[in-house]
Amino acid sequence: MADYDVILKGKYPGKTHARKVAEYMKSKSKAVGGIIYLEGQKTKMIEDNDGEAPFRQRRYFYYLTGCPLPDCYFTYDIAADKSTLYIPPIDADSVIWSGLPTSPKEALSLYDIDDVVTTPEIVPALARPLETPTFYAIPNQVSDHVSLVGFEHKDFAVLKEAIEECRVTKDEYEVALIKKANAISTIAHTEVLRRVKGAKNERELEAVFLERCIANGCREQAYHSIVASGTAAATLHYVDNAKPMDGKLNLLLDAGGEYGCYAADITRTFPISGTFSKESRSIYDIVLRMQHVCTNMLKAGALWDHIHLTAHEIAIEGLLRLGILQGDKEEILRNRTSVAFFPHGLGHYLGMDTHDTGGHPNYADKDSMFRYLRVRGNVPAGSVITVEPGIYFCRFIIDPYLADPVQSKFINAAVLEEYWEVGGVRIEDNILVTESGYENLTTAVKDVEGMAGIINGS
Repeated sequence: MADYDVILKGKYPGKTHARKVAEYMKSKSKAVGGIIYLEGQKTKMIEDNDGEAPFRQRRYFYYLTGCPLPDCYFTYDIAADKSTLYIPPIDADSVIWSGLPTSPKEALSLYDIDDVVTTPEIVPALARPLETPTFYAIPNQVSDHVSLVGFEHKDFAVLKEAIEECRVTKDEYEVALIKKANAISTIAHTEVLRRVKGAKNERELEAVFLERCIANGCREQAYHSIVASGTAAATLHYVDNAKPMDGKLNLLLDAGGEYGCYAADITRTFPISGTFSKESRSIYDIVLRMQHVCTNMLKAGALWDHIHLTAHEIAIEGLLRLGILQGDKEEILRNRTSVAFFPHGLGHYLGMDTHDTGGHPNYADKDSMFRYLRVRGNVPAGSVITVEPGIYFCRFIIDPYLADPVQSKFINAAVLEEYWEVGGVRIEDNILVTESGYENLTTAVKDVEGMAGIINGS
């Protein structure tokens, strides 16, 4: 049994998270006290249809409860250190179709909660007087029937900030969930490698990935898979996944399962034939070096902006060696010419969301190299971050650089012509930052020989 499976035999630490959030709130104001209030996601019906829409629990609610049930409420009395979960009562008509719901007794055994009652109790519970009558909630996530008459103060700002900032650093249980999601996703990635040679269409490989995830315990996906063959790999968030693969060089597979509401986010790029073309291999080696160097820079307090800049420096060095770029390295860096080939940020925080909270991006940044960087500043120990460098050959992005008199002098259009069919190469791992370094949570094969061995069945 893997170490993460042992940890996951326990309960999701919702009560611990509630205390962590309350402490963060107190760090912002000594006057903090009262009730933290959260609502789970409501059951929603498909428009003009009698079927239910796919359910996704609200992450703010899940972080303090570990409860995946719809139509629930939660309160945490800060002073009393008491958490209460409110779950739907039995609806006889619903039982006919869906069976008996989770009972309060069952919920108490499943979730890290002090008390469990049914949802009709939420209104009278909030009407009881408190020593510090302050109500903390998420904006636009309080139902109309919930009365707040008994609360002198209502704060719709600090709770959202507190949960988002607390989610950045993961505890042992959360890391175990991400490890489990990675392990299952690795099984699925490996199966795609085995099947890629015989596939005729991208959708066949998406089906392979989904089947392996579901069969091994990841029923939900962390995001819509990117199964991009040939030049489609130059589209960063390609989601068509339905193009024929005949005659194409490479496949970029960006896909990850979700386990217990926590995500894996893994990207691999590999030759469909089992052997990279010369051009593809040269780009792959650059990207692999970008990832290797940048990952080794990670430890508590490392400046993510600087690591991202380092990735660009390595990309420039590699593209200069190939002759795609020309001129002085520092001048190319100052002019941000490498952004034409590496337009996105190096990575993002990972947790309950694929692009997890707390990164403080600045999408208004006038510096094109940092505009799409989803994490800014220093990374703390306990955070999980993706390291996903890439080099892409997208005509829509590169053509304006070729037309620009300043930028075009740094790009050798004749050499570039040889690389369009590569499409794009991205490699992505999920990294736990530690005090002295890092732990790579992703085990999917990425060395060229290892991938070739699986593809070719050797």
